[in-house]
Amino acid sequence: MYRNIITKLVDWKNSPSRKPLILFGARQVGKTYTLKEFGNTHYEECAYVNFDDNPLAQSIFSMDYDIPRIIRSLSALTGVHIVEGNTLIVLDEVQECPRGLGVLKYFCENAPGYHVAVAGSFLGISMHQGQSFPVGKVDMMRLFPLSFDEFLLAAGEERLLEILKDGDHILATALATKFNDLLRQYFYVGGMPEAVSEYFSAGNLRSVRKIQKEVLQSYKNDFSKHAPAAEVPRLKMVWDSIPSQLAKENKKFIYNVLKKGARAREFELAIQWLEDAGLVYRVYRATTPSLPLKFYEDMSAFKLFTTDVGLMGAMTDAPAAGILLGDDIFKEYKGAFAELFILSQLKPQNVSIYYHSSNESIVEIDFLVQHDTAVIPVEVKAAENVRSKSLKTFIASHPNLKGLRLSLKPHEDQTWMVNFPLWSINYCLQQMT
Repeated sequence: MYRNIITKLVDWKNSPSRKPLILFGARQVGKTYTLKEFGNTHYEECAYVNFDDNPLAQSIFSMDYDIPRIIRSLSALTGVHIVEGNTLIVLDEVQECPRGLGVLKYFCENAPGYHVAVAGSFLGISMHQGQSFPVGKVDMMRLFPLSFDEFLLAAGEERLLEILKDGDHILATALATKFNDLLRQYFYVGGMPEAVSEYFSAGNLRSVRKIQKEVLQSYKNDFSKHAPAAEVPRLKMVWDSIPSQLAKENKKFIYNVLKKGARAREFELAIQWLEDAGLVYRVYRATTPSLPLKFYEDMSAFKLFTTDVGLMGAMTDAPAAGILLGDDIFKEYKGAFAELFILSQLKPQNVSIYYHSSNESIVEIDFLVQHDTAVIPVEVKAAENVRSKSLKTFIASHPNLKGLRLSLKPHEDQTWMVNFPLWSINYCLQQMT
């Protein structure tokens, strides 16, 4: 299963300033598979070690950080003759080894010729807690669930992907029925690699949903295993509330939905833990659509999303027929599925993402995206009915900006705004700027 991040990994391998790599992301997004595939296809050998429930592997770093001894030990453990530049050393679930991250500093400083990549499900938490984190001594990449273009490749639809990349709007419009059908499939399956693999190998919708449910259960199990005990009840309350929060007309996260009288200070640690674990996306409000958007960030107002549209469907028990047969799914939950889809495609694109609302008016912009030197107001419409005054009113107040509307309608440039089909999200920003 091809992942776009392989291109970045090849660049890392060939970089003269390469440092040990940390690949982080939520559990079960494919970190282990990706690093193994990269090691097996771009190196002569791959030395893989998993630290989860492996005392022998953990003992390698318990004595000291003597690199020659560590290399000998890793070679003995994996049966791989580790050679500088020819072998990829993969240390998996490294957060389970208290000194596992610390060794990366010594690889960077004392043995930069070795190619070392580490992965783990809770490295984001370790990074933010600063526990033995080798600041300035590592390169970092985040792996997300499969994007829609990766889904197209998994479906064997390379030609459709080329049409999107080329920006051939006439041909894409002619094939809109095909694109819409694949988009419905993605809404059901999502981007978790195991679910995608099951869907295209067996086509069993029940098995796909079973896998998604198991992923969700594993996340809840992780709450109890890895989070502070006092935060576990709050974690579950926040997590379980996300679908109902997104079903509101105004999708701003409301603490009072969790329980009557709830306050931000009670749940901030729980939300931060979910964010650091890679399980949710938090999108803050920007008060002004000017560069840089970070200057206008309002941290008291935000939307909270799950990281995958397929998992969202499993959380809500959205029926397969409603998603795969017809357009109803694009309208359900007041467009929450479509909005989550767009956000999940934007996150890997290295852009700053906010939303905008004004206390003085009813205008709300689903997303404000900072792409290169442009601020792009984004409106997400869940179907072909695109009547809405918000984006037009917003652009009238900010005529220096050009809007982006994502819907099921074909591409159309209206000067003040460009409409792109939902399924072209991974390429429309480049075509606008």
